Amino acid sequence: MNTKLHAVCDSLRRPIDLFVSAGQVSDYTGARAMLSSLPNVKWLLGDRGYDADWFREALPDKGIRACIPGRKQRKTPVKHDKRRYKRRNRIEIMFGRLKDWRRVATRYDRCPKVFLSAIALAAVVIYWL
Repeated sequence: MNTKLHAVCDSLRRPIDLFVSAGQVSDYTGARAMLSSLPNVKWLLGDRGYDADWFREALPDKGIRACIPGRKQRKTPVKHDKRRYKRRNRIEIMFGRLKDWRRVATRYDRCPKVFLSAIALAAVVIYWL
C-alpha cells in the first residue's frame, strides 16, 4: 500500500490542511482536492508536481500568486521567484516534524483513513507547540 500526503502549511511551519491520495496518482489530484480550502494568502509555494495550467489559472481567482517552478517537459518555460521559492524549505521542515512521530514515519497503519487520523493527531500537536 502506497499513499501520498499533500499538505498546506503556514509560514510558521504549522500544518493547516492535509489530504492523502493514492501513491501512484498525480499531484494534480491533491491540488484539485485542496484548492477550495486554501487559506487567504498572497503566495503559494509548491514543487514541480503542482505545475499545471489549470491550477495556475485558478489561483489568481482566489487572490493568490503562484511560486511553482515549471516541469522540465514544459514547452514554454514559466517564470517563478527563485528567491521566494527558497522559502519552500519551511514545508519540508513541517514534513520532517510530522515524521518525528514514529507511527507516521514508518507507516504503521495500513488503512489510509487510520493513517490520516494519525497524521492529523500529530499535526494538531505540532500546530500548538
